[in-house]
Amino acid sequence: MKQRINLLIAFSVLSLIVLMTVQCYLVKTAYEYKVAQFHTQIKNEIAQISNNYSDIDSALVARKEALYKSLSENYLKGKNSKLAIKNGILENEFRDALSQKIQRKFERDLPNFKIDFAIVLNKFILYKNARKVDTIFSEKPFIQNKLYGNLTSLNNAFLVRSYVGTTNGNFDNQEYKLLTEDSMYVSVIDWEMIILRRMAFILVLSLLSILTLIALFVIALKALIKQKKVSDVKTDFINNITHELKTPLATLGISTKILEQKNIRENDENFNAIVNTISRQNNRLQSLIDQVMANSLAENELELQKEKIETEDFLLSIVNDFKITFPKINLKTDFHTQKTILVLDKFHLTTAFLNVLENAVKYGSSTITIRTRIVENQFSISIEDDGIGIAKNKQSLLFDKFYRIEEGNLHNTKGLGLGLYYVSQIIKAHQGSVNVVSELGKGTQFIILLKV
Repeated sequence: MKQRINLLIAFSVLSLIVLMTVQCYLVKTAYEYKVAQFHTQIKNEIAQISNNYSDIDSALVARKEALYKSLSENYLKGKNSKLAIKNGILENEFRDALSQKIQRKFERDLPNFKIDFAIVLNKFILYKNARKVDTIFSEKPFIQNKLYGNLTSLNNAFLVRSYVGTTNGNFDNQEYKLLTEDSMYVSVIDWEMIILRRMAFILVLSLLSILTLIALFVIALKALIKQKKVSDVKTDFINNITHELKTPLATLGISTKILEQKNIRENDENFNAIVNTISRQNNRLQSLIDQVMANSLAENELELQKEKIETEDFLLSIVNDFKITFPKINLKTDFHTQKTILVLDKFHLTTAFLNVLENAVKYGSSTITIRTRIVENQFSISIEDDGIGIAKNKQSLLFDKFYRIEEGNLHNTKGLGLGLYYVSQIIKAHQGSVNVVSELGKGTQFIILLKV
């Protein structure tokens, strides 16, 4: 049974992990789709406002083309080196002015996004008489080749568009052509948060699904463990009640056979002894049945017959009766109260206190001390013994129905596991509380608090 439960738990955990993995994969796929969709949206919107530079400032564009023409012709004359041309292009005087104009255009036409951009020059190639003359430079996109913009790195930016431009010119009565290529890269500030906001519904739904799965798994696991515990308790209870019933039934069987003997029936003394034995065992069987029946009730189902009693005298009567039953036990009282009147059910409380005292005897106590005092307007009854004590991890289970402490698994510690449960139910029915303080090898103290 235990192995099957462990396998079931293992498969359940594995299934939960698989479902969570699939859920995470779907969320990741949705995120990647949203990222691609967002990039496409930005590309389309920026393309509409920056297809070329003429709509930004035609004068500045004209100055740029004049610069390119001047640098190209000087190179063809041999006045400029490739490096000089590259520096002249990248360090042009209208660079900052054009960057500001493009930035303002983005802010005006795309007010919902904060955009950083960079236009990077990738190629600058001269052709003469339709023949390739020289490549001033042709490189992969580098931020160092930035013409305009405020981006400092292309790492987190994405390509919006590439623009190829051609400029025709004439030098020494020979035509030449200039081919240039630049690329625009943009980075939307906090684009991850924008996408996450767009995915809010999916994320919340996924999170709720995962939490629901985990919650259902935990609930099912707790129910399974509880069911197993109940099954174990029932098995233990059946074993205990069977053991408890065997002795009186065996005694009744033997007594019945003895009564069949003629010489026993004719001897009044022997006959009465056997009848008394049968009566005692019958009473014991009835007591066991009554105990099971009584402890099947919850505290709110108990019918109490309450009356005003002097609590100290009531406790002394219990002590005196107990001393008669267990003359070898040193039972002491230490009352710090006098003539305390409480409204109690004498019958049920007598049984409850006797259950605690008998429990102490079962687990090795030779001295038991009962103390009373008033604690914060409550009547405190402390029952302290010098028995074997109770382990910390078992103290919270003491008042559970059918629970029995495993130490000292001898015949005289057998029982139904109902005694302390009954104590708890009776005290709760009186709107009181019962707590235990114990340590292995150092005895146990039960503290019962009743309303004054």
